[in-house]
Formats: sequence, C-alpha cells, structure tokens
Amino acid sequence: MDQVRQAADTPEGWRRARGEASLSDVHRSIAVRTSGPGWRRAAAFVGPGYLVAVGYMDPGNWATSLAGGSKFGYTLLVVALVSNIMAIVLQALCARLAIGSGRDLAQACRDAFPKPVAYSLWFLAEIAIIATDIAEVIGTAIGLNLIFGIPLEIGVLITALDVFLILYLQKLGFRWVEALIITLLGVIAVCFAIQIFLADPEWGAVIRGFAPTTEIVTNPEMLYLALGILGATVMPHNLYLHSGIVQTRDYGSSVPERRQALKYATIDSTVALMFALLINASILILAAATFNKTGQTGVAELGEAHSLLAPLLGLAIAPTLFGIALLCCGINSTVTATLAGQIVMEGFLHIKLAPWLRRLITRGIAIIPAAIVTIWYGESGTAKLLILTQVVLSLQLSFAVFPLVMFTASKAKMGALVSPRWLSAFAMFIAVVIALLNVKLLSDFVFA
Repeated sequence: MDQVRQAADTPEGWRRARGEASLSDVHRSIAVRTSGPGWRRAAAFVGPGYLVAVGYMDPGNWATSLAGGSKFGYTLLVVALVSNIMAIVLQALCARLAIGSGRDLAQACRDAFPKPVAYSLWFLAEIAIIATDIAEVIGTAIGLNLIFGIPLEIGVLITALDVFLILYLQKLGFRWVEALIITLLGVIAVCFAIQIFLADPEWGAVIRGFAPTTEIVTNPEMLYLALGILGATVMPHNLYLHSGIVQTRDYGSSVPERRQALKYATIDSTVALMFALLINASILILAAATFNKTGQTGVAELGEAHSLLAPLLGLAIAPTLFGIALLCCGINSTVTATLAGQIVMEGFLHIKLAPWLRRLITRGIAIIPAAIVTIWYGESGTAKLLILTQVVLSLQLSFAVFPLVMFTASKAKMGALVSPRWLSAFAMFIAVVIALLNVKLLSDFVFA
C-alpha cells in the first residue's frame, strides 16, 4: 500500500521509471514519529548530515587550512565561511531531490539522461569516488604513522578493514554507523578544543578574520590559497551520499509528510555543516596561532605540522591530539566514501550485488592504487598523489552540481517539492562560481 501511495505522490517527469531504492538494505529502516513534540520528530533525522559533514573536514582539506593559517594568519577564515554557505545550499538540494523524487543523485542522472550521458557521468563519478577514497586512505595511514609509528605501506592496508566495520554496524542498523561517525566527530572536536586552548589565539583577530577583505583578491598568493579552500570544500561524493542516506528514514509518502521530512533533513545537514565549519576554522586558527605567530609561514604538510606543535605549544600531548584528530577524520572519511561508492555504483548501473561484495569492490578500487603508489614511491609519492586527487575532484565536481540544480528546479521532476525560484537561482550562481574557481585551479595546476 505504501508503494502505491508513493507512486501516486511522487512526480514521474523522468525518461525512465524509478528502480530499486537507494541502499536497499537500509532503505526506510529508521522509524519517524508522526506525532509528539517537534524535537522528537526532528531527532529521527539527526545523523545523515554528520556523515556528509565528514567530507568537509577530510584530510585533504586539512592541508589547505594549515597552509592558509600558517601563511596569512586569520585572514582566510572568511573563505571557510563562504565555502560553508555554498555547502549548506547544495546539501539542502540533495535532501530535496531525495525526498521530492525518491531518487538519489546517481539514480536521477540515470533516469533523466540518455544512456550515453548517464554512463559518462557514472564514469566521472566513479573516478571522483576513487580519488576521494585514495585521499582518505592516505590520510588515515598518515594518522596511524603519526600516532603509532606504523609504516605508511602497512597503514594503507589496515584501512581496508573498515569494510568489515561498516558491514557489522549496518547489520546492527544504520543508526550504529551514524553513532560511530558522530562519536569520532566528538573526539575530533575535543582534540581541537584542547589545542586551541593551548595555542591561546588572538580572539579579536579571529573575529576580524570572518569579515571580507579586498586583500584576498589583490594578493595573488592569498587568492590562490583562497581558491584552493573554496575549490576543494564541496566534494562530489557528498552530493551522491546525502541524497542516498536521507532515504534511510521512513518519513512517509504524502506531500505533508515529505515537506516535514525535508524541513528536518535540512536542519540536520545545516547544523552538521556548521559543526564542520567549526572544525575547519579550528585547523586554520591553530595554524595561525602557532605557526604564523612564530614565523613558520610555510607549513602545509600534515607530518610537518604534527612535529612542530610540541615545541611551539610546549606540551608533548599537542601533536598526539593532532594525530588522533587526523586518524578519526581519516576513518570517518573512508567510511562515508565507501557508502558513496555503493550509492554511485548501484544508482547509475542499477546492479544488484550482495552488500559485502559491493563494498569490497568499491574499497578495493581505492586501496589498490593507494597501496601501489605508497609501496613503490613511499611518502613523497603519497604527497603527489594527494595533489592529483584534488585536481581530479575539481574536474568532476561540476558534473554533479549542475544536474543537481537542474533536477531540483524542475516542477516535472520534483512536483510539490520543487525548489523555490530564489533558491534555484542562488544554487545556479553557486554552481557557476564553483565551476569558474575549479577552472582557475586547474589552469594554475597545468601551467604552473
């Protein structure tokens, strides 16, 4: 009966009919209260936003924040804020697409475009997932190396074990996956809170850092770092991920139920992304208060930052906290990237594989190249590979953003939950800005 109601209420202005539900093994598996206080109903939607927020504070973002803080102090905090506003709008559109059409972004692309276009977008999305996963694998391996002294080659192979962790937690229920992510985010927050307290930043300068300044545009070196922070913030895999995991909630199928679900899902992602802003700002503030203050203006490597924190802050625990936070970020990011890989593979190709096999394939695709490069070239090779993954992500991003904005602006595809015109216009402006920034980043990379 529920499927009949949903078929009646969900718009079908698509080239192809909707196939199997996204993440079918956990689809609509989390109950949503239909009565009681609003906060109790909203609580059922808390979780997906934090899985998405992980992608906005992954190890790849750490390097740009460290470089920005060490080189220019607190000035680039405003760039982190602008990036976060962009992220909030785009992730809200992901929730709208999922709840309004019953499709994740991968399924929507498959159902809206001709097969050659859909397969091309799948290929680009798969490359982006691999690039994302490689960066997270390397970040986790660096974290293991900093804390436990485990060689990078072994650390890369250890990260493959998170496949079994995901399988075990999803067997218990998707809420357990979310609980793991939120717990690790809490550990990251505590680690940075202690480090910020030890660093004792100039809070007046921190506040001024969130205000726009023309220096960002007039200083070429500062502009380049600002573009790096903006261009690497919105990750393609997050758009696929969010539009899939929102549908783990059993929010009903009528228009009022879906409107309420959209409201609570948007609140969840907005609050979670503000938390991500807090972490990213903390990294930049820590770099400004320690490295920039002492004249160490060229710090960008994670290992270098780790080794410098103890002498600058005067406590041996400081680099340990940094390493723990990095490791937690890496674990979180590999978990969410694996889920995103599953959504992309299922959504675009409409294939049906056992959950363990799907995750093993998506994990292996990332582990194998990361392991080969790490074993063959060592730490210098992983540093170059990290740069390459950011360039690949920049290339792919617009191929996910523009379809998302187009779908959510279409009344035929979204029905009653179509985006308001002002939101569609703002989102299209963001999409164009991101595209131009990434063109700039790529041209700098090619002609540097």
